[in-house]
Amino acid sequence: MSTPNLIIRGRTVVSNDAVAPASIHIRDEKIVAVRGFDEVVEGCELVEAGEGSVVMPGLVDTHVHINSPGRSEWEGFQTATRAAAAGGVTTLIDMPLNSIPPTTTLAGFIEKLETAKDVCFVDVGFWGGVVPGNTAELARMFAAGVVGFKCFLVPSGVDEFPHVTENDLRDAMPELTRIGAMLIVHAELPGPMTATDNTDDTDYQSFLRSRPCAAENEAVALMIRLSREFDTRVHIVHLSSAEALPLLREAQAAGVKITAETCPHYLHLAAETVPPGATEFKCCPPIRESENREQLWQGLADGTIDMVVSDHSPCPASMKLRDTGDFLAAWGGIASLQLRLPVVWTEARWRGFSLRELANWLCLNPARQVSLASRKGALAPGCDADIVIWNPEREFIVDAAHLEHRHKLTPYQGERLAGVVEKTFLRGRKIYDGAVGDLPAGRMIL
Repeated sequence: MSTPNLIIRGRTVVSNDAVAPASIHIRDEKIVAVRGFDEVVEGCELVEAGEGSVVMPGLVDTHVHINSPGRSEWEGFQTATRAAAAGGVTTLIDMPLNSIPPTTTLAGFIEKLETAKDVCFVDVGFWGGVVPGNTAELARMFAAGVVGFKCFLVPSGVDEFPHVTENDLRDAMPELTRIGAMLIVHAELPGPMTATDNTDDTDYQSFLRSRPCAAENEAVALMIRLSREFDTRVHIVHLSSAEALPLLREAQAAGVKITAETCPHYLHLAAETVPPGATEFKCCPPIRESENREQLWQGLADGTIDMVVSDHSPCPASMKLRDTGDFLAAWGGIASLQLRLPVVWTEARWRGFSLRELANWLCLNPARQVSLASRKGALAPGCDADIVIWNPEREFIVDAAHLEHRHKLTPYQGERLAGVVEKTFLRGRKIYDGAVGDLPAGRMIL
């Protein structure tokens, strides 16, 4: 065994095998062994997790909108990855839209790589996009390193990334199957969406009625049918309609290659408590009622939903139209990259979920989704030494001014959350210790 040059140990270590006292032995950016708590090496640097703190794999977030190049005033690789480091996230995957150009061609992907080069504080990978007419670009982008492809079944909100129809998918999905790439889907169909004339646009319920569960349910049914027909791996992003869970359970049991994720805001917030005009709560699909929220938690418990990712979707505060409170016109998106761990843990702990389940949802299963489980999302020999130390009992009040995101407007402002990130390590290098380090250490995942 290689002699370690760094050991991180704690009384509560969430490894692949157990939640127990352990020491993580690290050399040359990799975990070389997971040993007993007292198995340390004389002269080796030792980092001790504090009493009550947890040592867990660095979080993996596979749903992040960084919006650069082209809309870096919305976010950017530097600010987004600083927020990730502060939130215990060591790997994130950037979405293909909201940047100009979008990641829908090889040329667009190359331009994005140049923008991200040498400015990231965590490791970053990239989704490509499926839009009408770009099937010929898919294999080229996949060979260059995108982890898979995203599409929208309704307008995305930006002209550069048009949504696809079933006919477009019938063109693209055989190619995705041929190259072995996953398709991730914003699953809402426009048909069930209702007009909102003669309503109060500052009333959240008006917005909620405009994007009913049926829009998601019908989209999920479509993607199940197409996944079965073309044998394409399909993943439903940001599931908010619990009514779609029986469809997913049945399809998964029948061997259809379909998975799903949800997001912290769907597991923590509820439509009944959204104040009038509070457009910081707007996202698409929408936050639904508390009963729906509890069913999403059941979907996590039984494995129908296998991960929780942020869907960090920032924009300048002016685009949220907080001054008018118009839910229908405001940009839809919640910036929460830095808060994913405490938001999910705050809800999970009182429902009786374990640290092992938390690590599966936030670390291991997202890594598996993008074929990184041999390197990321686990404390196991051979994996990158990506580690977060956090205290599950410490609570804090969310102060938006302390968030590292470029824009601070958040529906979590003033909330009391449990779970304080204390230290974050990227490949054995400390990148957060109450503050983010000065030098970007992140690499591109290709």
